[in-house]
Amino acid sequence: MLLPAQTVTDFATRDLSKAALNRGILPAPSLEFTDEIASETAHVYEKVKDVIPPIEWPFHAPYISAINRIKKERGAVILAHNYQTPEIFHGVSDFKGDSLQLAIEAARSDADLIVQCGVHFMAETSKILCPEKTVLIPDATAGCSLASSITAADVRALREQYPGVPIITYVNTSADVKAECDICCTSSNAVQIVESMGTDRVLLIPDQYLARNVAAQTDVEVLTYAGSCEVHERFTAEELQNYRKSMPDVQIIAHPECPPEVVAEADYCGSTKGMIDWVKNNRPEKVMMITECSMADNVASETPDVNFVRPCNFCPHMKKITLPKILDSLLYMQEEVTVDPFVADKARRAVERMINLKS
Repeated sequence: MLLPAQTVTDFATRDLSKAALNRGILPAPSLEFTDEIASETAHVYEKVKDVIPPIEWPFHAPYISAINRIKKERGAVILAHNYQTPEIFHGVSDFKGDSLQLAIEAARSDADLIVQCGVHFMAETSKILCPEKTVLIPDATAGCSLASSITAADVRALREQYPGVPIITYVNTSADVKAECDICCTSSNAVQIVESMGTDRVLLIPDQYLARNVAAQTDVEVLTYAGSCEVHERFTAEELQNYRKSMPDVQIIAHPECPPEVVAEADYCGSTKGMIDWVKNNRPEKVMMITECSMADNVASETPDVNFVRPCNFCPHMKKITLPKILDSLLYMQEEVTVDPFVADKARRAVERMINLKS
């Protein structure tokens, strides 16, 4: 089987990490689509057949087979964020979920090798919670518009501008930023975290829309920062209104990283887990998920009785993670994610303070 040119590895130009040399490079497997591979991966394709065309499966299946075999040889676990494509999400992952769920699962796992299929700040969070483990990301350039909107220096400047005001950071931030903040939050517990600070005023950074949506649910004054997610900020209230006009029976559920006027048009607003649970529990006849497009594909694979309308906004950073890159990550132990121990200790306190907060 002839592979696309971009998947061919140039061994001479590889920059091998110390971990790669210690663990050893494994030989590249055959990626031919055989009857044996077809049979071995048939159960996966049965799950994703409605979202992956049959013509694409002969490309995906050999990678899925090879990755699942090699991760066992390495003693690795693969974490897949909800925004990963279905062949990754359903084909090779051991744990699925949002960034914090995945980091917690990484820490709980007995595996000492973690492959993070998500963006860079997620791999950092996994490393923060399990510093003794090796954490790999298949593409180190998989960033995040929200995480890159703020730096540790920006947080220190906010401290000077608002002395004494607690600073809460969304988990979608770098380790450096987490280390400068008092506590972390997720989209599902942000209101609880804000109210737990015991003050009349807090800073909730960096997502301005999450902060504004939280502010509408509490009496605490929530100060915002001008960050946003390039996927969720593109949705508009007018877009949702037009969908309702053409499909009056559609149920619309939105993520709180969307602008407040978009959330106001939705039937439900919640975190990625909250949205998934809402679909599974309510089983609407027709639903529209106002979030990253691949998540709808992944949930649709698990709820075939629900008709998904997809207003597709892809995350270009998440889509840098592919099956060929995951295979390379396992074969060559790349790219290893490290966090300065001093920064990691401070960031860990902010994350653990959130995790340990009683409901």
